[in-house]
Amino acid sequence: MQGASEDQDPPAAAPRFRPRPWEHLETPYEVEIWIEEYNRGLQEHIRPGETGYGICFSLTEGGQVYLQTSPDGAVIVDLTPDAEWIAPVICAAAQVAPSGSALWILPDDKLIQLVLGMSGLIESATLVAGHPFGARQRRAGPARGM
Repeated sequence: MQGASEDQDPPAAAPRFRPRPWEHLETPYEVEIWIEEYNRGLQEHIRPGETGYGICFSLTEGGQVYLQTSPDGAVIVDLTPDAEWIAPVICAAAQVAPSGSALWILPDDKLIQLVLGMSGLIESATLVAGHPFGARQRRAGPARGM
């Protein structure tokens, strides 16, 4: 008998965004090219009115780093609890003090240094939409400033 039987589940919808293996970036120029490619991907795939869009870096040692740039140019970094180990790398790469929480707000001129500093620790990158940047901190109380 051909076709699906009544007791079979329908196939799951393919995820909208798929992880892409990370290629280690070694120079600011390579990061700039990656940023341009990432921006093109966002322009192609993010629907009008969507919020919480950015990129999710899955780290080689566990955890995810969600990254978004705001309209005013700030770099918003949101760490999952199992990615908090990367905080010293963020401090060193962006030359900032610890944020005191999993949410970091960095000046726009830190983006290239941040991606370059984390590059060797990234396993894959995935476009995201609908991520609640900083929501864990809002539920837990106000985040301390940098």
